Amino acid sequence: MSHKILLTSREVNIILHRLACQLIEKHLDFSDTVLIGVQPRGGFVAKRIKQILEKEYNVPPIKLGFLDIAFFRDDFRRTDIAANITEIDFIVENKKVVFIDDVLYTGRSIRAALTAIQSFGRPAEIELMVLIDRRFSRHLPIQPDYRGRQVDAINGEKVKVSWVENDGEDTVYLI
Repeated sequence: MSHKILLTSREVNIILHRLACQLIEKHLDFSDTVLIGVQPRGGFVAKRIKQILEKEYNVPPIKLGFLDIAFFRDDFRRTDIAANITEIDFIVENKKVVFIDDVLYTGRSIRAALTAIQSFGRPAEIELMVLIDRRFSRHLPIQPDYRGRQVDAINGEKVKVSWVENDGEDTVYLI
């Protein structure tokens, strides 16, 4: 199985900073904005974005949550999906919610997240941020508001995002 590096650690860092700056441009005042990492791998991106916003751009503390979508997926009974932890200790009622995930592929995970978030209130608005957008693989009409990089993966190719916290490195591979 061949691995092609799509993004190095340096490139991932640059993209995360650009995404954080795009959030600042759009939101300015983050008092009504919350970040939600779509579990499992969106949590890594969400933590990094929050850290960049607060530590490097002096944005006041932003609420961050993690949403498990396993039981809301349309393929829940067909595959072995591992459940994760949902950690949202705030109400999203009338908040601007930014879903954050590592890879947007078919759109089914985001559809599940849209259903799952309703348990925490009715957001005023929902946006989507992804590190990688696999644009030719969509099954549902879902598009990101913020994208790090578009990737055209074909013929069974997969995109794997590695995070230093989990895998020992920040790298994006095409497998």
